[in-house]
Amino acid sequence: MLRPQDSPTRERKRLDGVWLFRFDHADEGLAGRWYAGALRDARAMAVPASYNDIFTDLAAREFVGAAWYQVEAFVPRGWTGHRIVLHFESVTHHATVFAGETEIARHSGGYLPFEADITEHARPGERVRITVRVDNTLTWQTIPPGVVSTSRSGERTQRYFHDFFNYAGIHRSAWLAARPPVAVDDVSVVTGFDGATGLVDYAVAIAGGTVEVRARLSDADGMVVAEASGPNGRLEVANAVAWRIGHGYLYDLAIRLVDGERLLDEYHLNVGIRTVAIDGARLLLNGEPVYLRGFGMHEDHVTLGKAHNDAMWLRDIECLKWIGANSFRTSHYPYSEDVLDLADREGLLVIDETPAVGMNTALAAGTAVDSRSATFSPETINDETQAIHGQVIRDLIARDKNHPSVVAWSIANEPESHTEAAEAYFRPLLEIARSADRQRRPVGIVNVMLAPYGMCRVTPLCDLVMINRYWGWYVQTGNLPSAMAAARRELSGWAREGKPIIITEYGADTEPGMHRLPADPWSEEYQVEYLDAMHAVFDEFEEIVGEHVWNFADFATRSGITRVGGNKKGLFTRERQPKMSAHNIRRRWLSPPGKPGRG
Repeated sequence: MLRPQDSPTRERKRLDGVWLFRFDHADEGLAGRWYAGALRDARAMAVPASYNDIFTDLAAREFVGAAWYQVEAFVPRGWTGHRIVLHFESVTHHATVFAGETEIARHSGGYLPFEADITEHARPGERVRITVRVDNTLTWQTIPPGVVSTSRSGERTQRYFHDFFNYAGIHRSAWLAARPPVAVDDVSVVTGFDGATGLVDYAVAIAGGTVEVRARLSDADGMVVAEASGPNGRLEVANAVAWRIGHGYLYDLAIRLVDGERLLDEYHLNVGIRTVAIDGARLLLNGEPVYLRGFGMHEDHVTLGKAHNDAMWLRDIECLKWIGANSFRTSHYPYSEDVLDLADREGLLVIDETPAVGMNTALAAGTAVDSRSATFSPETINDETQAIHGQVIRDLIARDKNHPSVVAWSIANEPESHTEAAEAYFRPLLEIARSADRQRRPVGIVNVMLAPYGMCRVTPLCDLVMINRYWGWYVQTGNLPSAMAAARRELSGWAREGKPIIITEYGADTEPGMHRLPADPWSEEYQVEYLDAMHAVFDEFEEIVGEHVWNFADFATRSGITRVGGNKKGLFTRERQPKMSAHNIRRRWLSPPGKPGRG
């Protein structure tokens, strides 16, 4: 599925703004045909936005179930003769979409796009009524999973196992788009080098007919540097400029469908020419070893929740550059593709992650699930879940396969991984990821402390080792010498695997402005000392090729006595202001090559 764009043959119209909104407390909207006319008893709601933090009452913020959105959109008169598509970038977690009185799409999965052809329901020069039923319910067969409990009074409570707030709504832009009857349906690229010559292998899928395909590659100045014909081909670029860290050089690939000299469709794609590979325990970019410095992050902002906002993300990118980061992980779900576009332009490396978080009943403390329950069973995460998970992996790679910033895929965060059932669940999913990506980027899961070296049955199946560890915080709390000793012991084991190791999470909750001498947990001083201690250990292992602090910024979680005001492990506050630790790690990450942080 290609994103809507404007080109000589295409046009798009953003539907963002204020929509009508209504909670469906009794889940009667479908039977009552709320989509058949104007949404009654509705209030205003921003799109894109999470609806939760718009409200001031607890029941609205914590609502579980269906809510309805509606807007009327004018279809441009000039779209006559085109296919008209309704495209949603993200609706969390389930969407049922109507054009007028006709259901046109159903989609589950809150962080990836979907679309529907509404040509028969949208006349150019007239309005079309768009209604969306959004359901935030999580079950054992959703990614991420959850369970719903119902009290004797009938109150429904959503329990989920991930440690961030279950925001809901239309989180990213919605579009009306016009495409020609014969159109580019998909484009895939694989890049490489032959000496100084850049290679761009492309493959084009066409919808609506069989026509001639022409490919043209232009440099950043708009000069054509290579051309080819056919739905599959190779473009060779003499003295190509490589895409690299801090220098996201992008070429423009124009795919044109023609009938003789008549242009039928034109689609443009940014291309960064680079290679990604693993050599023993080294992660290579363009044949050179790289060391990842950065964060696990969240799409999370005050009031907006998980809505994409360009200004907020530009601030985040500036903070990443200020602190000396060169990478991040899309923890724990695919981010807006606009974010990957920014990473492409800035030369930031990305570990792209599916929404498979919370797949571990041993971590389900405080929920309605008994921690002794099996994670994988016919009653919990089962074959149906696995099939859905596999499709999510395919959809993620289909969306993000062409982004040069993406250097690895993470198909799950902190799942149960020490049992035979876990191995049986994940082994085929890892193969799905490998077969879906023509670029053959590294694939793995992010390992949790409950499956340390010697116990995990899934990480040995992966291309690289990605581990979350909280020595000195959740274990050896406040005792940094003991934490360092524990870190050395386990990392020595992982190093014997002969694979690249990325510390995908390590961190300590820190209340901004809290100071203690000697350093106590939760103080800014302790966060600094904790990070220094972990870095001293990391620097002892050549096999460690990356350090991602958890977290970039403080973020919202479900309410509770263990998360007062959210998760406070950020090096920045939720308002994107630096804590003491941010200045400390900035000195490490901006140090000259060969110093701590490895350049």
